[in-house]
Amino acid sequence: MGEYSKALSFYKKALGIRQKTLPLNHLHLANFYNNIGLAYHSMRQYSKAFLFYEKALKIRQKTLPLNHPDLANSYNNIGGVYDDIGEYSKALSFYEKTLEIRQKPLPLNHPDLANSYNNIGWMYRHMGQYSKALSFYEKVLEIRQKTLPLYHPDLANSYNNIGVVYDDIGEYSKALSFYEKTLEIRQKTLPLNHPDLANSYNNIGWMYRNMGQYSKALSFYEKAFEIRQKTLPLYHPDLANSYNNIGGLYDDKGEYSKALSFYEETLEIRQKTLPLNHPDLANSYNNIGLAYHNMREYSKAVLFYETALEIRQKTLPLNHPDLANSYNNIGGVYDDIGEYLTALSFYEKTLEIRQKTLPLNHPDLANSYNNIGSMYQNMGQYLKALS
Repeated sequence: MGEYSKALSFYKKALGIRQKTLPLNHLHLANFYNNIGLAYHSMRQYSKAFLFYEKALKIRQKTLPLNHPDLANSYNNIGGVYDDIGEYSKALSFYEKTLEIRQKPLPLNHPDLANSYNNIGWMYRHMGQYSKALSFYEKVLEIRQKTLPLYHPDLANSYNNIGVVYDDIGEYSKALSFYEKTLEIRQKTLPLNHPDLANSYNNIGWMYRNMGQYSKALSFYEKAFEIRQKTLPLYHPDLANSYNNIGGLYDDKGEYSKALSFYEETLEIRQKTLPLNHPDLANSYNNIGLAYHNMREYSKAVLFYETALEIRQKTLPLNHPDLANSYNNIGGVYDDIGEYLTALSFYEKTLEIRQKTLPLNHPDLANSYNNIGSMYQNMGQYLKALS
């Protein structure tokens, strides 16, 4: 962070000199605005970054041809800010503008094209459109396999992103295979305490957790956590991610008070660093709700679940899997307190989304059918339960 603030100081001094000698719409000024935006972006001061990126964009729109690479760069940077604050549909729009420009002058296998495909894939993944995400990630991988050395970090990044999508759709063995390819490259090319190595250990831990191999999961999570504690600031998002994942593991093992403690650490970081309606905040509220739910503190559970749902309804597409997850969790509380009709209503909302977005054999779909069947049985409607 200190290096970025130093860079910012020099950029501002240079800008002050240039503003006195150059016309308002001079391209050199746009470059300075862009660089100042980059520094603020790296320091996670998103509103300031956005302000300077927009100044750069306005000058470039007035002075450059429509398909100039610097215009693409501006669109890409603004997309990156929207991405980081969780406004994924806006980010997608800017990333698509970037791609439109880059596709016209660049060769088919150019790294900047791969970068654009990757960013668009990332947005579709966040918006729950997994088949589209996978399609873009595979385009990226194809370019990188043709143009990069076997152990290049960008190849590792591609394997990782494809693994994430397979993880999202419940194909855990495929996801693990891609995560292991990622780790192999990173272990050969990165220092022992590099943040990307921590990310790989974290993702492999997540897979073992999903496959029910909790001791292996904890071992990988702890490797990730150890690196992050040594290398990251106290309130870094990746540290929050580590607390969250270790909390999830304790949750799975039935150690709910420990889980709650880690989830609260996660929430504390996210509340200090993220906008009020950021999806990661919703995830934290949801997880704290889960811990209270498992501890049978139902009123607290529903309060946190509803806070998560409120954010998700404001920020996510109507059929996003995380919305289904929220409906399912609230339904689960009403189920547990014997309000079966209300529970059924939430379970049906869950099923409606999952039928539209998940593969036919996904475990979450089976879970939804089971929950609805149980509600009909509890209400004495046995034929409907069997159907």
